[in-house]
Amino acid sequence: MDEAALYTWLLYGIFAVAALTILALLFVSAPYGRHQRGGWGPTMNTRAAWVVMESPSVFWFLAVFFAGEHAWSLTPLVLLGMWQAHYVQRTLIFPFLLRTGGKPTPVSVVAMGFGFNLVNAYLNARLISHIATYDASWLTDPRFLVGAGLFAFGYSLNRSSDRALRNLRAPGESGYKIPRGGAFELVSCPNYFGELVEWTGWAIATWSLAGLSFAVFTAANLVPRAISHHRWYKEKFPDYPTSRRAVIPFLL
Repeated sequence: MDEAALYTWLLYGIFAVAALTILALLFVSAPYGRHQRGGWGPTMNTRAAWVVMESPSVFWFLAVFFAGEHAWSLTPLVLLGMWQAHYVQRTLIFPFLLRTGGKPTPVSVVAMGFGFNLVNAYLNARLISHIATYDASWLTDPRFLVGAGLFAFGYSLNRSSDRALRNLRAPGESGYKIPRGGAFELVSCPNYFGELVEWTGWAIATWSLAGLSFAVFTAANLVPRAISHHRWYKEKFPDYPTSRRAVIPFLL
């Protein structure tokens, strides 16, 4: 099988996996974080789990990117910077800011995340540095400008929401509280909404099926989890604000 055929199979495989993921997660919450439970096999330290799981999106992405014919062109380098801005933080900074409460993560979850990130990093890195041809004029194209704007907004919302969640607990404190203020007044999971906006922006900025497949998978993974979080908040806190949606303001 040549690379073009392999790329196509992997690309459409992501769409298929997204469909299976949303069907599964609507009935079974992924067993980590507040939904952690037994029965999913061996576990590992949660900080290490995040680093291992997300590492292909930094290191494998870089390797594939710089093997591309257009790697040193301006627009691919800008797109590389956007991608790495998210994933360097997510892989090498975010895990060490987590307050895990000692909860481990199933190795099975880490393995699935690692496998997805391996394929997803290849598809997107190979696209922007080799398969597609983005000349410098793409940086002023309305599709890039809209996509980059959405990416920046989503990135900022994701980061600020994660920070607000971490700051709910004082040092040494455990347990959960109702998040208040900002986008939390609209949805239970603005951090997830930020990621949805981010990768929708990436899909528009790259104007590609690879970008779209990632945005679709992100929604398939995070929307059911946000619904589970929202349900959990309402069950745990009788005074939980009734006006909040789960993940998309005013809609869902």
